[in-house]
Amino acid sequence: MEILDIRVMRGPNYWSIRRHKLVVMKLDIQEMEELPSNKVPGFSERMEKMFPTMYAHECSEGHPGGFFKRVKDGTWMGHVVEHIALEIQTLAGMDCGFGRTRSTGQHGVYNVVFNYAEEKVGIFAAKSAVRIVEALIAGKEYDLAEDIQRMREMREDERLGPSTGSIVEEAIKRKIPWIRLNRNSLVQLGYGVNQRRIQATVASTTSSIAVEIACDKEETKNLLEAASVPVPRGRVVYDEEDLESALKRIGYPVVIKPVGGNHGRGATINITTWDEAVVALAAAKRISRGVIVERFITGYDHRLLVINYQFIAAAKRTPALVIGDGKNSIQQLVEIVNKDPRRGYGHEKVLTAIKIDDTTLAILKEKGLTVDSILPDGEELHLKRTANLSTGGTSTDVTDIVHPYNVFMAERIARIIGLDICGIDIMTPDIREPMHENGGAVLEVNAGPGFRMHIAPIEGLPRNVAEPVIDMLYPPGSTYRIPIIAVSGTNGKTTTTRLIAHMVKTVGFKVGFTTTDGIYIQNRMVEQGDCTGPVSAEFVLKDPTVNFAVLECARGGILKAGLGFHNCDVGIVTNVAADHLGLKDINTIEEMARVKSVVPESVLPEGYAILNADDDLVYDMRRNISAKIALFSLDENNPRIIKHCENGGIAAIVENGYITICKGTWKIRVDKVLNIPLTFSGKAVFMIQNVLPAVLAGFVQGFKLEDMRLALETFIPSPTQTPGRMNIFQFKNFDVMVDYAHNPAGFQALARFHDKLDSKPKIGIIAGVGDRRDEDIVQLGTVAAQMFDEIIIRQDKNLRGRTEEEIIDLMMKGIKAESADKKVTVIPKESAAIEYAIKNAKKGSFITICSDVIPDALEQIMKYKEDEDHFEIHKEDIPSTVSA
Repeated sequence: MEILDIRVMRGPNYWSIRRHKLVVMKLDIQEMEELPSNKVPGFSERMEKMFPTMYAHECSEGHPGGFFKRVKDGTWMGHVVEHIALEIQTLAGMDCGFGRTRSTGQHGVYNVVFNYAEEKVGIFAAKSAVRIVEALIAGKEYDLAEDIQRMREMREDERLGPSTGSIVEEAIKRKIPWIRLNRNSLVQLGYGVNQRRIQATVASTTSSIAVEIACDKEETKNLLEAASVPVPRGRVVYDEEDLESALKRIGYPVVIKPVGGNHGRGATINITTWDEAVVALAAAKRISRGVIVERFITGYDHRLLVINYQFIAAAKRTPALVIGDGKNSIQQLVEIVNKDPRRGYGHEKVLTAIKIDDTTLAILKEKGLTVDSILPDGEELHLKRTANLSTGGTSTDVTDIVHPYNVFMAERIARIIGLDICGIDIMTPDIREPMHENGGAVLEVNAGPGFRMHIAPIEGLPRNVAEPVIDMLYPPGSTYRIPIIAVSGTNGKTTTTRLIAHMVKTVGFKVGFTTTDGIYIQNRMVEQGDCTGPVSAEFVLKDPTVNFAVLECARGGILKAGLGFHNCDVGIVTNVAADHLGLKDINTIEEMARVKSVVPESVLPEGYAILNADDDLVYDMRRNISAKIALFSLDENNPRIIKHCENGGIAAIVENGYITICKGTWKIRVDKVLNIPLTFSGKAVFMIQNVLPAVLAGFVQGFKLEDMRLALETFIPSPTQTPGRMNIFQFKNFDVMVDYAHNPAGFQALARFHDKLDSKPKIGIIAGVGDRRDEDIVQLGTVAAQMFDEIIIRQDKNLRGRTEEEIIDLMMKGIKAESADKKVTVIPKESAAIEYAIKNAKKGSFITICSDVIPDALEQIMKYKEDEDHFEIHKEDIPSTVSA
């Protein structure tokens, strides 16, 4: 078998609107196409032995063991790969259950689709599943455990930590969108100007001064001591001489920890001898130059969590330990403890497995023990110096028994330091008593406190501590989204996107929008190129200056990775035509319509899907849409429009020369078609079609009619506002138009515009696109021959898998079939073709340049225009000049 391609979906996509995290693997099963599972001797038995837990896979049978039955009865290996990819992720601690396998239409080639928890793990699972199936077919041994462990390690490297993850999960519950900003724990919640950021449990609202204070243990201690908060006596030391002086002043037992430490790194507790202190000093100095030596407070370790300066939860923490039974060694006791199903690798489960590391060995050595020592029955042995859960410690929820004085003090401490998310470590014999009365003390104040001990304590009630974080970031009544209008379709989507963005800007919003030309923030291009995919959409949604997004969503991006957002407020589909067929396994126009339908199906229920009622495939999309629907049509008598409006729906039509909104039986005239420059006085019918959904989008967003009218009348088709979309330059003796038309539907729209022109002759500079089907390239030639009196064939910079000769031959085939004596000139380089056309232009001619690289073509034309329009101002030409 051969993996031909692997794509990773990250948003609503062709395969699923709801399941955003999918791996799509294109797999050629080669000769196995003729050998389903029941024709491979022993395959079923070997697979069941290797994966007994796959009995839970129901598959299409709808009952446990259903997939095993399918394998026994005979199924194709792509289907088996899908189920194994899901199962090995589940065995590695990531429960994944959605998958489907579909033929691409090529013999033996399938799209194997399954969901993932972590992207890199999903890709690894795809490749691993293929290797496993090949081993099962061949009857070879396979080290499954190695792959499972590798996936666990990858998951721990890639996943959000439990604290950040809990905040993100709470955000998801509230339908707050989120974007991961780096490989670590920096996450954006919300979009645009309404975004907030978190990193671990430090929020964008958290004071940097407070974090700096909390990270300086000595400064924290000084502030608390000055505010009469009980803290252990201590001082900062830098070397053994300082240490000796400090110990004489403080006395044993002591705690030694780095000034800038966190999560217990470099800390040693309950030190009772000089030798122990020297070792602890060295360990702490590996973390920071300054080291704190302070009195060791006896009692139990407690963490009090304060969020938004209110006490939220408390946990009693216990270091990793074993209890002797008089029979098993310490090593064996650790292994027994780690068999607890709640313990796992890293953060995959409630508890972390205990590891015997250097710290553990040092503790054993201090006590005169080894890993082979046998503890007396009932004797407890702490294996770590701190109670961190990440080293195998446990926590018990004690929120409900914390004394009110301790609650008061915790909230006061958060204010003293200035931390809105604050973890306070208190050592006290009993948290139910005021700590100033029972000898308790505050050991540390932590910025970015871990939530795991509160979310999943080993005893007591779990606490949803992420909830108050979200409440703090987004208080009741605040908003986390910005309006998003998404535009898809075969033709017209860029112009529609630009017109809507212009309208949004006219209304007063700070708009970010994406197009095939680039990314624009507040009308300034910040990225150039084809920016119609999910990465570009996220670029806009991450920008903190944007309060409205208009996003062009092309086929390529949807198929490559899905949409760059989970939901939009308005989703538009302009039309669906036969373009890009045969690419990415989209072979029919119906399949292409399914790709485009991802946009309207992602509209929020209270939003609007705006559909072209003149296009059967687009109109049929309404069946799978949960949002409200608005329609547009160039035909005011379209029965679909009439029925829709009779039922109280909203539509946009052209009637009596007006762009009109129909709301139920009421008509609202927006503007005369002749007043809208984009329509070229009504000659460019396809531009009128682009205006209709734009007007509808503004209307359903509540824009005022006068603002929409102003936007329509000030949106001028030009290299600035609509680059490459019918940019017409008037020279003295001829006209030149630059347009991006590159498919038969686009050419046909241009042809109807040309029919209304009196210019003669009409000259076209055209090219075929190499990755299109033969029949599409031939049809381009046919339409070009119908439209132009003379044709110049050029070549795109990227031939996309074909030779120049192949493309030219196909174009000529279409041209000659329509007009055998049509004048055709072949000039491969676009700039040379433009130069030839202009230098040989006859008076009254109209040159249409269907360009590959719009900026270059526009620059070349404008240079010719500047040369022709060159002017000089003479002194005698200046009005009101005083005579000498």
